[in-house]
Amino acid sequence: MSKRSVYLSALPLVLAGTVSAQVVSVRTMPVAQGDQFAIFPSFNRGMGDVSIALPDTLGDPFVNPAKGARMTVPRFFSSPSLYSVSGLSGAGRALPVGAVLKSGSWFGAVSGALQAVDPSQRTGASPIGVLRPCCFTQSSTRAVGTQGNAYAFGMLGKTFADPRLSIGASAFWAGLRALDGEDLLYAGSQSISQAGCIVDIRLGLLKEWEGNQSFEALLLYDHFGLTDSVSFLDQFWDPGLQSVQTRPRNELNPSRNDTWGLHLTYVRPLTATGWRIGWLATVNRISHPDIPNYQVALTPTIVWPTVPWDPGHSQAQNFGVGISKTEGPARFGFDAIFEPIWTYTWAEAQSPTATAAGDTIPLGGKTVENHFRFANWQFRMGVSRDLPVGRLGKTVGLQLGVTVHATNYRLSQYDDVQATSRIQLENWVEYGPTWGLTLHFPEFDLRYQGRAMNGAGRPGVDSNSGRGVDLLPLAGTPTVSGSDIVAPPTGPLTLSPVTTFAHQISLSLPIK
Repeated sequence: MSKRSVYLSALPLVLAGTVSAQVVSVRTMPVAQGDQFAIFPSFNRGMGDVSIALPDTLGDPFVNPAKGARMTVPRFFSSPSLYSVSGLSGAGRALPVGAVLKSGSWFGAVSGALQAVDPSQRTGASPIGVLRPCCFTQSSTRAVGTQGNAYAFGMLGKTFADPRLSIGASAFWAGLRALDGEDLLYAGSQSISQAGCIVDIRLGLLKEWEGNQSFEALLLYDHFGLTDSVSFLDQFWDPGLQSVQTRPRNELNPSRNDTWGLHLTYVRPLTATGWRIGWLATVNRISHPDIPNYQVALTPTIVWPTVPWDPGHSQAQNFGVGISKTEGPARFGFDAIFEPIWTYTWAEAQSPTATAAGDTIPLGGKTVENHFRFANWQFRMGVSRDLPVGRLGKTVGLQLGVTVHATNYRLSQYDDVQATSRIQLENWVEYGPTWGLTLHFPEFDLRYQGRAMNGAGRPGVDSNSGRGVDLLPLAGTPTVSGSDIVAPPTGPLTLSPVTTFAHQISLSLPIK
């Protein structure tokens, strides 16, 4: 155990494109993930998801339930969405429907969605003589069929007119049968089945003053739990029969993390000409009691196995500033967010273990300790412009944006068995454009929004080009921004560069 690295997987919940400010993602490996949880409508998604100083009239109630007070009329919505990963590395599509409701000082929302997730069509790397001495894993192409997820959301709030104060509470539940990219993390497996859930509970407050100033606070609890049942078919040499035999092997790999968070935002006018400025601060406390036992393909012939993993915890923060300008039908926004994160993981002795210093680590004692120090940055920028069409209140809205997420961290790893230590520095940048088109009619709004993200990869070598990217991610812990993977490898980890695409069409109808 002392010479191996630690894998830690977690999945912070991503309710909408802008939720990353409330749930901080902790990632030590640049594994590309599709926009699996971006199922709710959003006005700013095509503008790079800017959110600090520029309100998102569609997406805000799903992030902070107290912001449902800003809804003017009840609406029915549907926001079909799909995502795909280049290189036949996975895809998914979802059909959400819901309604936002308002009656006097009360407001609320309900929504449900069904989702189908397609696994990767790549051939899994299956080495010989790598996983265990005198034990061979049969090479195979895994055929994992399309699986379905279900989502439900509910929100209720009330506005107090005199102090211009609103409070709200929301609950999100997801029944998971497929997590994007998870099938690629068990090289050489014959099949994988998944079962789990997400529960996200939020309590929000919104205070508004004269002069267009506002303050918001959000408390959240997010639970992610998933169990992977993975089947392998091992080949071994039977000395009695003097031949190679096969035997099935099934592994249960639980993954769980719990997040408690506090998020604060203050926004005020900067000038009288439409400029606004805002600040945010977030604190997350994340525990990781269960960590999967992944087997990641480094090359077509080498798989990097892990050992059964043990606990860890993270302290994640972010601090950001945003500016926006609204002038008639034109809108502009820019966000800059700094994310300092501290993560601590360790491996525990499965039996009394002798150390190089002559001591003995007892059962359950720490054999490897990993200390991560992150200094991540996010930048988001976008513009939009509405153009009138005809004389009946019709308009066409155009959106363009860009989003950049830079990950930088330092790993200090201590081997308590060999009494050695090492330091490793890692960094990568994920980036991509966003775009949108809105058709506004007096009777309804129709929106299309898309994004493309680069800078991350998938395990294994691209079967079409044979190219890979040598990266040195380490071990540690991750949102549902989607699922994040934290791992300190003992050597280069080869990931195939991919591009993730996401598209959403949303229809919004006033309920009269």
